[in-house]
Amino acid sequence: MVKMKGWIGQMGFNKNGGNINWFHGHMDAANRAIRRRLKLSDFVIEVRDARIPLSSANEDLQPMLCEKRRRWIRYFNSCKQECFPINAHSRSSVQKLLDIVEFKLKEVITREPTLLVMVVGVPNVGKSALINSIHQIASSQFPVQEKMKRATVVPLPGVTQDITGYKIAHQPSIYVLDTPGVLVPSIPDIETGLKLALAGSIKDSVVGDDRIVQYLLAVLNTRGTPFHWRHLIGRETEDLHHELDDKPEYNLKDLLPKRRKPPNKSDIYYIEDMVSEVQRTLCTTLSEFNGNLEDEGELEILIDQQFEALQTALNIPYKASEGRMMVSKKFLTLFRTGKLGPFILDDVPDASDSAS
Repeated sequence: MVKMKGWIGQMGFNKNGGNINWFHGHMDAANRAIRRRLKLSDFVIEVRDARIPLSSANEDLQPMLCEKRRRWIRYFNSCKQECFPINAHSRSSVQKLLDIVEFKLKEVITREPTLLVMVVGVPNVGKSALINSIHQIASSQFPVQEKMKRATVVPLPGVTQDITGYKIAHQPSIYVLDTPGVLVPSIPDIETGLKLALAGSIKDSVVGDDRIVQYLLAVLNTRGTPFHWRHLIGRETEDLHHELDDKPEYNLKDLLPKRRKPPNKSDIYYIEDMVSEVQRTLCTTLSEFNGNLEDEGELEILIDQQFEALQTALNIPYKASEGRMMVSKKFLTLFRTGKLGPFILDDVPDASDSAS
């Protein structure tokens, strides 16, 4: 596998862009406010993105978090960091988290009339979704004095900009503090920044859709991920399910979360068709590639070929520059909505390395 950090700059990720400003002004103020409230919190839940469990850590907060009992499997435990994987949209999963929080705070509950549980994390890792799920469970178990306003949940980083407290129970009174997602002022390397951008923790406009997709394709190719879709080569769409006579026009919004009636069968089939075609295209282009993936220039040639092939697979009738932009947007949507499958972009270090 090619070492990403050795060639990222040469593939145009930094071209004409200068230094990328990850850290916005409101994050500095939010960082200071979070630090002040951390000292007062009885329990801290650090939410990380399962796709980038290392890159989505806010290193600036780690010294303070290490002094707290924390929620966040094997590697983190070796680092003396308790880790608990959850699905923020699953009631049973969040209930297990609440059971652990209650167990950890059992002694404090007996002597403190008010408890603060703080939720922290980088932008767009699911903090607000977790808080909403906690409230739904708590409201069915405890008499809540006042109705809690739902936290805003949207697939954009930086939506929550204030620290807000939500009361989820009383006797004792328990407040959950929702905090804005903040990044460290200086991300250690460009690859970590690209992982955060790929996961949606950094706005696409800051990094550029094209640059993010170049990185994703480089990771998939060097890991050989498209070969997992080899079974799709030679199989036409009608072999997967019944061919539809009239396919609906594709819209990116069809893949984004929304509170509407479930999509009809034709919509589901169409998205499945598109995903299968994208996977088949990536597998075919990689299988036919005769170059050396460890060579930076040859890898870049492969990625350019894949952009062109994806434009055809996604039926994008634009000229080259516009087509590449639309390919990037659609491909990112498929990745972020999980349509391409589950991925972990971080390489988990050996436990022995963390112990030394």
